Amino acid sequence: MLPIDRVQARINDQIRVTPIRVIGADGSPLGIIPTEDALAQAREGGLDLVEVASNEKPPVCRIMDYGKYKYDKKKKQHQHGHHTKTKEIRLRPKTGEHDIDFKVKKAIGFLQHKDKVQVSVLFRGREMAHIEEGRKVMQGVIATLEEFGKLEAPPQQHGRRMICTIAPR
Repeated sequence: MLPIDRVQARINDQIRVTPIRVIGADGSPLGIIPTEDALAQAREGGLDLVEVASNEKPPVCRIMDYGKYKYDKKKKQHQHGHHTKTKEIRLRPKTGEHDIDFKVKKAIGFLQHKDKVQVSVLFRGREMAHIEEGRKVMQGVIATLEEFGKLEAPPQQHGRRMICTIAPR
């Protein structure tokens, strides 16, 4: 479909210029004809005459159902409304293998739904003395999620937390 300007398009009797280039309801060009004839053809089919390119010489108009066009356009606007969210999975250096697998499955679901995933490994008490254990857990999770997303922020230590971010592909 031809793009209609951001401002309100002129339709039917609002089109004052004559002659105009007309495109039929099926998308076929009908040629350059007087505005009254184009309006008559549109009304005959129970449709509207909509100006789609006002800057052209002569202006381009299309015969279409304008109400349906506006409805479809509004529907498309709402359809593309997925905003990326950041989801978090929290692990500890001593988290069991099955629990890690379960959380990784959840993370894969988030990535497939086009959300970012923040992987956090939390250290408590004496676990701070064994940061390499947490790094092993983190690397295992990153390796598993590699095919579903790309590493956006590499693992970084922030006090008692090790954090990395994985974005969807």
